[in-house]
Amino acid sequence: MSRRRWIGPLLLALSLALAAPPAASAAPPAPPPQPAATADGAADGGARRTGTASVPLEDVTASTVQVASGLRRPTALVAPDDGTGRLFVTEKLGRVRVYHPDTGLAADPLLDIGEVVDASGNERGLLGIALPPDFVDSQELYLAYTALPDGAVTLARYRLDGGELDVLLSQEHAEYSNHNGGQLAFGPDGHLYWSIGDGGGSGDPFRSGQRLDTLLGKILRIDVGRSCGDLPYCVPEDNPFVGVEGAREEIWLYGLRNPWRFSFDSADGSLWIGDVGQGRWEEINHLTPGQGGANLGWSCYEGLEVFEQEHCLPDTEYTEPVFTYPLSVDGNCAVIGGHVYRGEEFADLVGGTYIATDYCSSTVWALREDGDGGYLHARIGKTATQVTAIGTTPEGELYAVNDLPGGLHRVVFEEAEESVPTCRVDYETTVWGTGLTADITITNTGAEPVTGWTLSFALPAGQDIISGWNGTFAEADTVEVSNAPYNETIPPGGSVTVGFVARHTGDTSPPERFTLNGDACAIGG
Repeated sequence: MSRRRWIGPLLLALSLALAAPPAASAAPPAPPPQPAATADGAADGGARRTGTASVPLEDVTASTVQVASGLRRPTALVAPDDGTGRLFVTEKLGRVRVYHPDTGLAADPLLDIGEVVDASGNERGLLGIALPPDFVDSQELYLAYTALPDGAVTLARYRLDGGELDVLLSQEHAEYSNHNGGQLAFGPDGHLYWSIGDGGGSGDPFRSGQRLDTLLGKILRIDVGRSCGDLPYCVPEDNPFVGVEGAREEIWLYGLRNPWRFSFDSADGSLWIGDVGQGRWEEINHLTPGQGGANLGWSCYEGLEVFEQEHCLPDTEYTEPVFTYPLSVDGNCAVIGGHVYRGEEFADLVGGTYIATDYCSSTVWALREDGDGGYLHARIGKTATQVTAIGTTPEGELYAVNDLPGGLHRVVFEEAEESVPTCRVDYETTVWGTGLTADITITNTGAEPVTGWTLSFALPAGQDIISGWNGTFAEADTVEVSNAPYNETIPPGGSVTVGFVARHTGDTSPPERFTLNGDACAIGG
C-alpha cells in the first residue's frame, strides 16, 4: 500500500537523464491511512497475498534466457488466454508478431497497422497492446500508438476476424516526440486502463501532471464494452472525476511523468506503476484498487523530492512512491515497470514479488511487501540489454523483450549459491545531538582488485545524509556510494574509507547490511 504525504502550498517524470533543478524543502508526510478490513480479513483492495516466497530477496538471482530473435524494436508483449501458448509482441513500426514456444517467431505478422503509425523519433510508434477478457470469442485487440500525421497518442480496437481498426480515443501530442506512455491493460474490474505521458519536453512545460483538463500525464480508465452517446466507449460512473467541473472524466490517476509500464497483480488487483524520472530519481508506485483519483506528484515531485515548487498545488494530498532509485548511478536511465510473479516454476523463490528493470543498466529490481506496511527490495541480477517491456503468461511466468538487437527472453530465477564475502566493512560513528558522523572503511578481502565500485546500504528511519566525502553519494530508499576518481581501485587486501554527516531523530544504529557492486560484505571483524 502506498504511503501518503500532505503538502500545504507546495507541490513531481522513457527519456534519458536530464538535469533537474535543486530540490526544495517540503513538509513531512502524514502517517498512511489504514484501509478497512473486509470479512475475509484482507484489507480493502487487497492485502490478501497468495504464493508468497519465503526465500530472502538477497538470496535470489534473476537472469534472462533468449528464446527468439529477429524482432524489430519490440515495445510490448501480451499472452492470449486461449490455450495456444502464444505470445503477441508489438514492434515500433506498427506490426504485431506471434511467438510460440514450439515453432518460434512466425515470419508473417499477425497484423500490420504501419500505414497509420507515426514512428518518427525514438519514443513514438506502436507502444502497447491489450486483450479483453472475452478475447477468445471477440477476437479483438486494443492498441496504443502515436498516429500520423501529428503523433497524437491514440487508442484503437482491431478485430482480427474482420481486419478493422476503430479509433476510440485520441490525445494531441504534437509538440514533443517523447513521453507518450502507451501501456494498456484490462483491470480486474474488466475496464481498460491506458497510460499517457506528460506531453514530453523536459520539466513538464505544459504542467500536465497536475492538471485535470488534459489526458497528458495520466492513467485513464474506460469501459470499452459499451458506447455512450457520441463516445465509442463509456466512462465508468465510479471514476473519481465524474461530474467534476473542468476535469476529464476518463482520468483514474494523475501526477505522472511517463508511466511507460504498469501492471495489475492477479492476486489482489493492486496496481504497480513504473514512472520514468526526470534527472534524479526513478520511481515505482503501488496502489490498491480503491485509490482511484490519487495524485502521484509530478511535476511538483520527482520521487520523494520537490522538483518544481511553482507546480505544487495548495492543500493537496500526494501519494508517495513505494520505491525510488537514483539516476546517474550504475548507468540507470529509465525504469521499466514489470509484474508481480504469480507463476509456479519459481514460486518458492519469487512468488508474490514484483519484478522490474532499468532500460540502460539492465538491473533487476525485486520488491516484496514486508507484512508491516513497508517493502523489502533488492537488486537481484541483470536482464538482457535495453529491455522495453516485461509481460506475463496466463500461468504467471515472465517474459521480456529488448529493444536492440530485438529479442524475446524468458525471465528465470535461481537461488544464489552461498559464497564467502570478498569485502568487509568497518563502520564507526560519532554522535552528537541530532547529528552524527560515520566513517566507512571498505576492505577488499578477495584475490582480485576491485576497479569501479558502488557501496549500497540502507540507513535506519530518521537518518538523512547531509554531506559525504571520498565518494559520490546518492540517497533514496538505499544509499549508493560510488568511487571517486582517485580511489577507483581497491587492491586485494587494500582499503578505502568514505564518510558522511547525517541528521537523525534518535535512532543512531548502523546499517544492517552492505553490498559492494551487488555482493554482500562481511561487517567488522
